[in-house]
Amino acid sequence: MPESGGPGASRPHQPNGSGQVPPVEPGDSDFVVVANRLPIDIEVQPDGTTAWKRSPGGLVTALEPLLRKRRGAWVGWPGSLDAPAEPIDVEDLRLHPVPLSPTDIAEYYEGFSNATLWPLYHDVIVKPIYHREWWNRYVDVNRRFAEAASRAAAPGATVWVQDYQLQLVPKMLRTLRPDVTIGFFLHIPFPPVELFMQLPWRTEIVEGLLGADLVGFHLAGGAQNFLFLARKLVGAPTSRGSVGVRSRFGEVRLPDRTVRVGAFPISIDSGELDRKARERGIRRRAKEIRAELGHPRKVLLGVDRLDYTKGIDVRLRAFNELLAEGRAKRDDTVLVQLATPSRERVESYQILRDDIERQVGHINGEYSEVGHPVVHYLHRPVPRDELIAFFVASDVMLVTPLRDGMNLVAKEYVACRSDLGGALVLSEFTGAAAELGQAYLVNPHDIECVKDVIEAAINQTEDEGRRRMRALRRQVLAHDVDRWARSFLDALTDAVT
Repeated sequence: MPESGGPGASRPHQPNGSGQVPPVEPGDSDFVVVANRLPIDIEVQPDGTTAWKRSPGGLVTALEPLLRKRRGAWVGWPGSLDAPAEPIDVEDLRLHPVPLSPTDIAEYYEGFSNATLWPLYHDVIVKPIYHREWWNRYVDVNRRFAEAASRAAAPGATVWVQDYQLQLVPKMLRTLRPDVTIGFFLHIPFPPVELFMQLPWRTEIVEGLLGADLVGFHLAGGAQNFLFLARKLVGAPTSRGSVGVRSRFGEVRLPDRTVRVGAFPISIDSGELDRKARERGIRRRAKEIRAELGHPRKVLLGVDRLDYTKGIDVRLRAFNELLAEGRAKRDDTVLVQLATPSRERVESYQILRDDIERQVGHINGEYSEVGHPVVHYLHRPVPRDELIAFFVASDVMLVTPLRDGMNLVAKEYVACRSDLGGALVLSEFTGAAAELGQAYLVNPHDIECVKDVIEAAINQTEDEGRRRMRALRRQVLAHDVDRWARSFLDALTDAVT
């Protein structure tokens, strides 16, 4: 049962006496993106003042041309407790900050978003926690995002809401602004029906998403799950045919309108990564990395946010056993694990970090020589150019999540391998596996399978590697993030015409 909230628990926003949410004056932006974070970072200057710096990312890169062309705006949290609350302009981008308090961050973000929804949507790898006070805060913060979007949007605007932190915004925004067109895209997996049904607020989430005109998922399976839940929890008639990728959309028929449901696999700015990886400086740095590692015959690489869904422990255990069995040679094979810090105040993440560091210490204690560790572990952010150099330098990319919505690292690695070198070991439980069938696919729950596949990737012939990488690159370069955004927005336009 969900735990009860205390006397200080935040309550959902209440409508006025007429039963309607108070109206909000419309803004002047024809295209509005709503996401948990703004696409900026705050930099503290030497004199103590703050400055805004554009934060590079695939989503903003894909949407920037549209934002420029259509008087666009972005609504989100600026990532700082002392950031201004009024709209700001960074270069040519209009930003609408949504301030969050320490309690908001603890209950809406670290609580309901990342200790309730995140584990539930990732196959309950860690047990979700169902606190009513977290839910109430989630409702309240979603209302504030919806109100900020309403203030930004011009009459008849298109609003695109992003991800699991804001699943109530579509319905709230439609109540405030029935004139706007609303899209929603989920960037993480949508869970099987049996798992979603655990959620005490399951109907409210589905109703929140049905406020959109188009609800998008990475995979057709997520779209099918959502259609079933709309029938079961809301009682809405739905289409019965299968959903295709960027085609054959499902439909939920509400009394006043029809909601489209579709699959739109997200991607990366693959062309830009391909160009960067060919640069002379990147190639030179890749050679330096291999020299710093001691010129091993094979370099294995993992690049992940430090998260229990990513299967970092799986690849470490497999590598340990391969060394123990002599199937990987400690004098000519090294594993580099780059782990970006993540949600460090959440207990399950603290436990994970301790476990990963114990495994790294054990492997190095057993198999390393002085000055030559077999596992190189970095628990810190890595600059973008340095990361690209690591992609170019490595022989085997290990992507072994237990569950992942897409996993863009796999696509980034492929985009960086214009030399057709390298091998991609990819979990079957990533969205990317549906598109990258020429990778070495692996079941991360089967340690013997993981070991066999890593060994096959290490020992692949040059011809085999080139054949696989050529096919992977065709897919990744043809289906980039721009194509993803255009396909979603085209379907959204069709949904309301």
